[in-house]
Amino acid sequence: MQDKASDKKAAAPRRQGVQAIARAGRMLRALEQVPQGMALVELASVVGLPKSTVHRLVGALTEEDLLSTGADGRIVLGAGLARLALSSREALPQILRSVLENLGQQLGETIDLAVLDGDEMRFIDQLPAQHRLRAVSSVGARFPLYCTANGKAMLAALPSAKALALLPSRLRPVTAKTITTRSELLAELEQIRHQGIAFDREEHTEGICAVGAVVFDAGGPVAALSVPVPTPRFEGREKHYVQVLPVAAREASRLLGST
Repeated sequence: MQDKASDKKAAAPRRQGVQAIARAGRMLRALEQVPQGMALVELASVVGLPKSTVHRLVGALTEEDLLSTGADGRIVLGAGLARLALSSREALPQILRSVLENLGQQLGETIDLAVLDGDEMRFIDQLPAQHRLRAVSSVGARFPLYCTANGKAMLAALPSAKALALLPSRLRPVTAKTITTRSELLAELEQIRHQGIAFDREEHTEGICAVGAVVFDAGGPVAALSVPVPTPRFEGREKHYVQVLPVAAREASRLLGST
C-alpha cells in the first residue's frame, strides 16, 4: 500500500509537468496566429485558461526567451523560437535528402526544397536534373510566394490570416502569366487546399513550369518540395508530376514526425 501511495505522489508532478507543457504549447500556437501580440486578458480568453495560470506560464516562457512582452503590455513570440526554428531548418536537407533523391530518380527533373523566410521562399537544398536543358536555381536564392509553386503551396497550407499578411499590397507581374489580382490568387489557394498541390505555369520564369507540395512536421507546414521543369517537357507529363509529388511530400512529412 505504501509503494502505491508513493507511486501516486511521484506521478502527480509528472502529470502537472505534461499539463504545463500542453498549456504552453496552446499559448504559443494562439500567439502564432496574431503576430501583433495579445494582452494577457485576451490571451487567457483565447486559450481558455485562468489569468493567473497564463501569467505564470508567460513568466516562465519569457525567461526562456520563447515569449516577450512589449512596452504596450502585449505578449508576442520571443526571439528564442526563431533561433530554434532556424536550427531545425538547417537540419532539413540532411533529413530529407533521400526523399529528394528518390523523387529525382522517378521524375528525372530538378527537385527543390525551400522554406518560408519572411515573405519569401528560400531554397535550402536542390537536386539538379541531368538534362542539358534544365531548371536550376542557387541554394539560398529567394523567390516570391504568390507566383511560384512552392510559395503558393505554402500560402495555401498556412492559416488564412497569416497567408494574407504575407502577400504584398500589389501583386507585381513577373511574367505575362503572373496572377496579379488578389481575388484570383485567393481562389487558386482554395483550390490548392483541396488538391494538395500547387502549379506555376510560367508565372515566375518564362519557359519554366513547376509543381509544388508542402511538407509538414508535427507543428504544421515547415517546407515545400517543388519540381521546376522546362515548359516543353512539362506539357504532356503534368499528370505524372501530380501523382508522384504528393507521395514524396507525405513521406517527407512522415520523416519529420507529422501524422
